[in-house]
Amino acid sequence: MLAACSSVAQADIYGFVDGDRVSVIIADEPPADSRYFLFKKGQLGPLAKPADEPQAEVELSPSKFRSHILSAAKETQVDAALIHAVITVESGYNPSARSSAGAVGLMQLMPGTARRYGVKNRLDPVQSIHGGARYLRDLKAMFDDDLRLVLAAYNAGEHAVMKYGRRIPPFRETAAYVPKVLATYRKFRPAAAGG
Repeated sequence: MLAACSSVAQADIYGFVDGDRVSVIIADEPPADSRYFLFKKGQLGPLAKPADEPQAEVELSPSKFRSHILSAAKETQVDAALIHAVITVESGYNPSARSSAGAVGLMQLMPGTARRYGVKNRLDPVQSIHGGARYLRDLKAMFDDDLRLVLAAYNAGEHAVMKYGRRIPPFRETAAYVPKVLATYRKFRPAAAGG
């Protein structure tokens, strides 16, 4: 679970890995639980932005999910073009998509990730978009906005990226996934920059 302290100008990220689960806390002082180690020291980066800070309107391809993507982008301060790219690659905008690994919905959330972000119905497009965007936000904080690692963690799990020394894990699927999403993101990014 990620606890954001947006009122604090400086905050550190603490985490620990327990099997296939990673727990993360953002706080201005070390947690009492000795399992947590300092993961990143300093500013929260994009999480420290005030919630009411205006964000550029993003032009996305026509989609019945566009307003939900823009809402999730505003809520999480994650670029709408990145959310759009992840959905495009993950499910091709099919809200009923299911993977053989057990991921479901537009943003292909695994059961544990869905629970972590309060997604009760992974097939509900609105819940999937908001849950996936919150997960991307937390991964961006965890991996210093390094989109290669953020996307690797989205695909393989943050525990895998941490296990391999904050590098893209040596999995064929992840190695193909990261450049595919980045290329899709770059394709949508000019529209986002034009605002």
